[in-house]
Parts: sequence; C-alpha cells; structure tokens
Amino acid sequence: MATAITSAERPDWLPEHLFPFDSRFVGVDGHHIHYVDEGSGQVILFLHGNPTWSFLYRHIIARLSDQFRCVALDFPGFGLSTARDGYGFRPQDHAHVLGEFLDMLELDEMLVMLHDWSGPIGLSVAVQRPERFVGFIVGNTFAWPLDEKWRFRAMARAVGGRWGASVERQFNTFVNLAMPLATTKHLPHEVMRCYRKPFPSAESRRPIHVFAHELLASHGFLYEVQKNLGKLREHPALLVWGQRDVAFRASERARFEEVFPGHELVLLEDANHFIQEDSPDAIAEAIDEWEDLACSHLR
Repeated sequence: MATAITSAERPDWLPEHLFPFDSRFVGVDGHHIHYVDEGSGQVILFLHGNPTWSFLYRHIIARLSDQFRCVALDFPGFGLSTARDGYGFRPQDHAHVLGEFLDMLELDEMLVMLHDWSGPIGLSVAVQRPERFVGFIVGNTFAWPLDEKWRFRAMARAVGGRWGASVERQFNTFVNLAMPLATTKHLPHEVMRCYRKPFPSAESRRPIHVFAHELLASHGFLYEVQKNLGKLREHPALLVWGQRDVAFRASERARFEEVFPGHELVLLEDANHFIQEDSPDAIAEAIDEWEDLACSHLR
C-alpha cells in the first residue's frame, strides 16, 4: 500500500541532514500522498497548514520519534504530494483526503497536532469520528468562520482575490514574504529553499492562493465544524500558543479554551505564527509531559 523512497529518489533540494526521515507514498482518491511515519508507540498525527508541509514538523518529530509513532502527511499540492486533475484544494477537499488517509493507514486512538488551516480540516474529521482521537494539540489555528474579524476579511479580499492570485503565482509571496515575517527565528537559506521548492511554477502555487480565498469562501464548511465542536468537549487538549502571532491571537486561544475545558495551556512567549520553527523544543517537551495525562485511560 505504501512505499518508502530511497535517498537516491529524494529531491536534490531536500538534504537528509534537514529531513532525516524515510519518505513514504500512498495513493488516496487519485492523489499521490507523501507522508513520514517514524518511531513506534502512541500515534501523534501532525497536520500542516498554508503554505507548509510535513517539513514544518522536522524538529518535533526528531525529538519525539524515540517515544511516539509520529505520522505527518502533505496535503495534495503541498510538499511532496501531488494532486489528481480537477482537485479543488479547498479545506473540505483536504478533509476528505485526510479521512481516507487515516482509513488506509488504519490509524486509531490518535493524538493530533493542529496548526493554521489544519485546525478546521483536522477537527472536521474528528467531529465525524471522535472515537478515533484521544486528544488534541492545538497551536495558532481556528475552527469557526472568520468573517467577523477585519484582519481576516482584509487578507481574504486582498490576498485571496484576483490581484492576490496574480501576485502569488508570480512571486510565491506566502513563502517568500509571509513565512519570514511570521517567524521570530531567522530561517536559513537552505530551510527556505525547502519551503520554496514545492511551488516552482505559477500553477503549482494555486493551492496557496485557494487557502487565502477560502478564509471567507468556506464559511459554510467552517460553520459546520464550529457547530459540532461540542462532540469533542470531553477530549483532553494541549494548547501551545505563539504569543507574537498577529493573525491568531489571544481571542482565538480563548475560544479553544472554551471548546476544551480540560485543556492545558503552554504559552510560547517568543513564538510567532510558525511555532514549529520558533519553539520546537518547547512544543516537544510540552507534548511529552502532557501525553501521560491525555492517554492514561488507554493503559
């Protein structure tokens, strides 16, 4: 079902010292899905948002894979995954792929880490199958419509509109500008290269623009996620929140505190939006310490 590629097949822009994991591929609904599956034990599923891929979690996986089974996939059109013709790249489309992926790998009793767009994507799957998830690690994300916040309306209309599509396709702006601005740590050239290379052409950057457009256009999908969050109320949650994020702020964190009343909170004082780049050690340590509580009923 799934195969690992050899180092000879690894893209030349992805050095092994930065991403020291076997790349595996599986066919899901006509897509060629890349994922990593490292270690053994309690499963932690790591989900990425825009414009990242499983590479975002490299430090955390390296830290935790000696104690956990760490699984991270790339959604179609991101990282090393390729999408079938006609794919829409909307969050509901990715949610369908994620559900099929979990079925194919027979993943159950999972912890899952959510970030950016993978918050509503992952939670939309979880509210349909709450029994398959034992806890949630939530970092700088959302799970409801964003229409009420001016900053998201402005981003969706500017970046997600026709002008934004043209600029994104020409300059790869989400990677080249947004990522450096949304991290507190300097991202070295070889790291930025690994974020740029999955989007070498104008057409390959369409998935990035779709996510920006869907900040408002996916109101219905996001409303359904929000409406069903009560199904997860009894699940334990670890909130790891970057304090310097200008997009997902304390107000979004407070809403997750209400969604998960049994949560534990770790504030990442020096982290911006991409917390996995800014504070990977703090996140890994928090997960390691919290997992005993989240999974105690399974033992």
